[in-house]
Amino acid sequence: MSDFITNIFEQQFLQNAIIAGLLSSIACGMTGTFVVVKRISYVGGGIAHAVMGGIGAAFYWNINPLYGALIFAVISGLLIGLVRLKLKENEDTIISALWSIGMAIGIILAYLTPGYNVDLITFLFGNILLVDSQSILILLVVDVVIISFTFIFFRQIIYTSFDKEYAFVRGIKVDIIYYLMLIMVALTVVILVQTVGLILVISLLTLPSAIARIFSNSVLKMIIVSVLLVSVFIISGIYFSFSFNIPAGATIILVAGMVYFLTLLASYFRILSK
Repeated sequence: MSDFITNIFEQQFLQNAIIAGLLSSIACGMTGTFVVVKRISYVGGGIAHAVMGGIGAAFYWNINPLYGALIFAVISGLLIGLVRLKLKENEDTIISALWSIGMAIGIILAYLTPGYNVDLITFLFGNILLVDSQSILILLVVDVVIISFTFIFFRQIIYTSFDKEYAFVRGIKVDIIYYLMLIMVALTVVILVQTVGLILVISLLTLPSAIARIFSNSVLKMIIVSVLLVSVFIISGIYFSFSFNIPAGATIILVAGMVYFLTLLASYFRILSK
């Protein structure tokens, strides 16, 4: 542990990884709470795979892949909302379509780009140890947007998440709030692409908030606990990855998954003891 701490002060890539991890925890903890409460985790999974199209396009046109991911994520989120609210169709169909089309576009465009392999694998499975200063700036901007959304529309999001009909009666624009929630999910997915990769996004988006829900009696407390848990999981994952030379993204999810199941086990035994 002492070697790891020493290296944090000496190695720029570790400093970037820690900063990126803390920034990721803010967006993930906030958005993940609403995803768990609203039960729309499948939406996050669909958007995560759809952004592959944006990443492939960014590689092809030689721009920052996170910009491509951001554009595709927001468009995918809005399309899901449009189909659900205006066409009155189930999200499952559009999510499946976006999932497959986005992945197909991304793979084809990345294939047509010379020397794509290593970078593409990085975005599929994530590597927070490769985060650069430009990516950190993007994470910071996205965090500010998500924090602003949450602060301004907190009560409306809560009402809409728990009881959409009651929220409508109170005069809340439930459709607009739903679109905003989807945009928040899309932005958070973009952040987590760099942290744990497209394949593992949904786990980090839901597991910490699911744990926090067990110990929280309010949404605000759930958000705070979720943010703290994500921070712990990411920093622990970075430590184990650095110490044992194993993939950072998978290690972060493994830590989160183990804590989740241990929490469920403890909760089960607590119920039995009553």
